[in-house]
Amino acid sequence: MMKITVTILVLIFSIWGCHAQVKSSAYKAMLKKLLSHSVPEITVTKAAAMDSVVFLDAREPKEYEISHLTQSTLVGYDHFDLKKVPAMPKDTPIIVYCSVGYRSEKIAEKLIQAGYTNVSNMYGGIFEWVNEAQPVYDQNGPTQRVHAYNKAWGIWLKRGKKVYM
Repeated sequence: MMKITVTILVLIFSIWGCHAQVKSSAYKAMLKKLLSHSVPEITVTKAAAMDSVVFLDAREPKEYEISHLTQSTLVGYDHFDLKKVPAMPKDTPIIVYCSVGYRSEKIAEKLIQAGYTNVSNMYGGIFEWVNEAQPVYDQNGPTQRVHAYNKAWGIWLKRGKKVYM
């Protein structure tokens, strides 16, 4: 029954066009085509204002080491395993993010399939988070550095110091 409810909600979001937004119209156009919009999406503004939410980072360890959202948990993408998800009730608010939102969308789909009922993809990812002047951290505290994935994807990161590895 719960799977059916989640599926219906995803369909409603898709039909009504209730996709989250980013500030740049070019970035918005790229994301509209890149993402399948198969899970609920949340804007950076709404995500940053939430209390009692679990942030899951769907990037790879080298990206996470450069910077991440505070209190986020690295779950990865290439080697994702549900065992990496912290133990929590299935209705806990979860926001999954990556660089731009593609990998996090796919991980959010897996979480929903595993029975989590309050999962969102952060639209625009950590790039939009930084573009909207939200803080990121490394092991030493706040940083301006952001793993920009590669030069082609790095064009969407307008703030912060781009790091390529």
